Amino acid sequence: MQVFVRDNNVEQALRVLKKKMQREGVFREMRRRRFYEKPSDRATREKADAIRRLRKLARKQAIREGLIAAPVKKPRKIGTRPVEFPIATTGKPAQG
Repeated sequence: MQVFVRDNNVEQALRVLKKKMQREGVFREMRRRRFYEKPSDRATREKADAIRRLRKLARKQAIREGLIAAPVKKPRKIGTRPVEFPIATTGKPAQG
């Protein structure tokens, strides 16, 4: 996995790296490998994962074919970020 640092912007490169690792499932894998997993537990988990994937695929295909209705998306809230106000509003620098 490679991430290029442009214009010495390390923070942006780290964000890109974390996003790539998230997509690849590296964090999930690290959390899973933190402790030993018995082979029987592993088989059970993998079987449950396969069932989950197949159900999701079948649900998406049924939506595409029009057999079931697509889930209703929640409308996005606009302007939920906190607004930052300047400390000194008189034009003079704040003393402190």
